Amino acid sequence: MDPAFFVALALLGCATGFAAGLLGIGGGMILVPFLTLMLTWQGVDPSLVIHSAIATSMASILFTSVSSVRAHNKRGAVRWDLVLRLTPGIVLGGLLAGGAVFAALKTGWLALVFAVFVAYSALQMFLDKKPKPSRQMPGAVGSSAAGAGIGFLSGLVGAGGGFVSVPFMAWCNVPLHQAVGTSAALGFPIALANTLGYVWSGMGKAGLPPEMIGYIYWPALLVLAFFSVLVAPLGARVAHRLPVKSLKRVFAFLLFGLAIYMASKAYQAFF
Repeated sequence: MDPAFFVALALLGCATGFAAGLLGIGGGMILVPFLTLMLTWQGVDPSLVIHSAIATSMASILFTSVSSVRAHNKRGAVRWDLVLRLTPGIVLGGLLAGGAVFAALKTGWLALVFAVFVAYSALQMFLDKKPKPSRQMPGAVGSSAAGAGIGFLSGLVGAGGGFVSVPFMAWCNVPLHQAVGTSAALGFPIALANTLGYVWSGMGKAGLPPEMIGYIYWPALLVLAFFSVLVAPLGARVAHRLPVKSLKRVFAFLLFGLAIYMASKAYQAFF
């Protein structure tokens, strides 16, 4: 591996691990735009680069989420009852997105979907709208449906679902620190379902380089996983020291920047 590429991946892994622990977002929001740039530098086919960035990002969340959730769970911030209610739908939605829809979408549409939903999530967090005090998390059927939506959207954009699940749980009056911790726990089933889908849907793709298993660029995955797992607990510690409003603003500004970048990639693909 090119030493400069290794160093860049190590720094990216540290940044995404910190963000995963801090915001419960799995790190995919940061990984996808930067991996798109870095894999382009490595000479990955332009028709594969965003698919590969998304799939590699999601696979790394398998490791990051475990490290992050352990740190949040020590502080009692994981609502395991909500994890159990949302997970069945998340797995179904993730398998559908990663195994069926993902391979069929062109690069421009993937970038556009990513940009739109990230921008929407950023706006919701930035405006800090207060939910009705009476609103609660839905029951088993409603939670399964919400989980399916979270898993499906996560599969399309290669993120751990925090960009949807954190605002959704906050909208249902789950305290923000608990929403972040619970989102970190949801990252594992999201990543598992979608990673299996990415491998399966990419295995028959012609012209994949030997560094790719399905759509996953495995050398990058190994480096990212190691460094993100190392740093995720630090992000979780910082999250529990920040006031809720500051945490929301950090989340929002990060998402706005990433949405703008991926919108530019969509524009380049279409025009």
